Amino acid sequence: MAGGGSFDTFPKLLLRNAARFGARPAFRHKDLGIWQSWTWVQVAEIVRAYAAGLHRLGVQPGDTIAVVGSNRPKLYWTIMAAQALRAIPVPVYSDAVADELAFVLAHAEAKLVAAQDQEQVDKVLSVCDRLPQLDKIVYDEPRGLDDYDHSRSIAIGNVIEDGRAALAADAALGQRIDEFVQAGNGSDIAVILYTSGTTGTSKGVMLSTRGCIDAATDTTRFDGLTHDDMVLAYLPLAWVGDHYLNYVQGLVAGFCMACPESSDTIEQDRREIGPTFYFAPPRGFEAMLTRVMIRMQDAAPIKRRMFHYFLDLARRYGERVLTGNPVPLSGRLLYALGRLLVYEPLKNVLGLSRVRVAYTAGEAIGPDLFAFYRSIGLNLKQLYGQTEAFLYVTCQPDGEIYSDTVGPAAPNVDIRIAESGEVQFRSPGMFVGYFKDQARTAETMTSDGYVKTGDAGYFDEKTGHLKIIDRAKDVGWLADGTMFAPKHLENKLKFFPNIKEAITFGDSREFVCAMLNIDAVAVANWAERNNVAYGSYQELAAHPLVYDMVANDVAAVNLSLVKEKALAGAQIRRFLILHKELDADDGELTRTQKVRRRFITERYAPLLTALYDGSHEADISTEVTFEDGRKGMIAARVRIRDMQAVGPAESLGKAA
Repeated sequence: MAGGGSFDTFPKLLLRNAARFGARPAFRHKDLGIWQSWTWVQVAEIVRAYAAGLHRLGVQPGDTIAVVGSNRPKLYWTIMAAQALRAIPVPVYSDAVADELAFVLAHAEAKLVAAQDQEQVDKVLSVCDRLPQLDKIVYDEPRGLDDYDHSRSIAIGNVIEDGRAALAADAALGQRIDEFVQAGNGSDIAVILYTSGTTGTSKGVMLSTRGCIDAATDTTRFDGLTHDDMVLAYLPLAWVGDHYLNYVQGLVAGFCMACPESSDTIEQDRREIGPTFYFAPPRGFEAMLTRVMIRMQDAAPIKRRMFHYFLDLARRYGERVLTGNPVPLSGRLLYALGRLLVYEPLKNVLGLSRVRVAYTAGEAIGPDLFAFYRSIGLNLKQLYGQTEAFLYVTCQPDGEIYSDTVGPAAPNVDIRIAESGEVQFRSPGMFVGYFKDQARTAETMTSDGYVKTGDAGYFDEKTGHLKIIDRAKDVGWLADGTMFAPKHLENKLKFFPNIKEAITFGDSREFVCAMLNIDAVAVANWAERNNVAYGSYQELAAHPLVYDMVANDVAAVNLSLVKEKALAGAQIRRFLILHKELDADDGELTRTQKVRRRFITERYAPLLTALYDGSHEADISTEVTFEDGRKGMIAARVRIRDMQAVGPAESLGKAA
């Protein structure tokens, strides 16, 4: 690939990085326990050869190429090689079941699929009869595929070697690849990312090359990201967060992307690689803290006392130290001691020692959890985004960090609140449209070019930052006219470590009810320490003492609602703990772990009826999907617990 003067496409940025950063690492991957590295020069050569090999397989400009698997250099290089040919990559969630995979491949009209391993190849082969347009399958890991019919499949390594040999033998082929790269421009569709499908079928979001690069240029400048940074690319390959935060920002800034060995080794790999820029959803940060607290319970008494003493100290002074605000001399000295004895060792255990900037998004994060990480010196911030925005709509500047807001508009983003309360925006990275769906594109856009987010929110008068309340369509009213904001209530419930998922109901009803999932790790640890015997998740979820513990959490949420005048009447009056964990394979969650509220309302209709007819228990039988794809049924009798509403007087009494 020959370089050009205008870096308006990703192949041109790759060439720029090869010329500018040369021998600096571009990719790292831990394989069989050993970290391997590829420089920018090496990646540019590999991608050119890969593009030549794909072209020899028949890939043409405008073709769509699906990429299915976890974070692997060769799958990222597939995206680069496709873009070099002006083809369009379409990442797909690695844990998508066969039907979900078939929908995306058919809708995107994928001509070629790049699969990680035998598991993904098998899924593609199982739905091939529904994909008449599919021509070839290329794969990364050959293990287990020796005896397969290779008339339509080939190893990615072989495609690269074939392209490399062909380039050496045919100068005209090299010239053709270079011409494809130079013909690319900012108006090209860089990628199609499918939404998680929270409210229905997934939509293919088309993003332009210029929009992606402009947006990433703004945010790398905003957070001071450079070629010296390092990220751990562990987020789902098909999610906008990975594509933006790792792939696009990496090409724009020139930093190194490190791919973990597997999803099971992420914690260890994070410690070894030491990322400087890091993203995790709130549940990721919650899981890290839960593991720490469980380990501390097994520590020697003197270590536990020291740990909790310095955590209390961090709550008092940590935020002021992090933001450079005045701290008493005694506080500074004690905090410095805490940093030496607790905070830095703790961050090292978590693999966060080198992180300069960390973000969370996707759900509201509990104020205590947010404050914990910031108090120990982690520059954790929040952003609000959507696939249609190419992620960033808002982000928090250093020195303006609040747990209950998502920050002001991101650089060069314009936000407004419609009369209905819906948040609307225009941004550099905003999508071109939905693939093959002009009607839904038109529904999402306003007449003057703003994108409708579907979220209700407002700007906080004190800070000027955006606050998100709920999905606009989900905000409802109880029968007495009290506002019902289900997501707001659910987030409050999930702030408690015992509660993993929550779904609340109340629109047009007399009172609010909730279905809950317990956090298996946190509650199992509690059960072990309290001699609570159980044989399965189902038994643990149904245990009376677990109900008592969760009831205390629900009561605390009700107490907090008293302080919110608009929602004081929306306290939770009844709840139950579901007999199974909500699962994406069962259709209850999206692949980004968001609750499919409508589906759950239908699937658990008998439980919902029991919550509102005064029953104290209800029978339910639910289909489940096992790890090997088999289906089965799980039956249970689920208990229902009543809760007492908290009034203003009682709230004052509790506060006293």
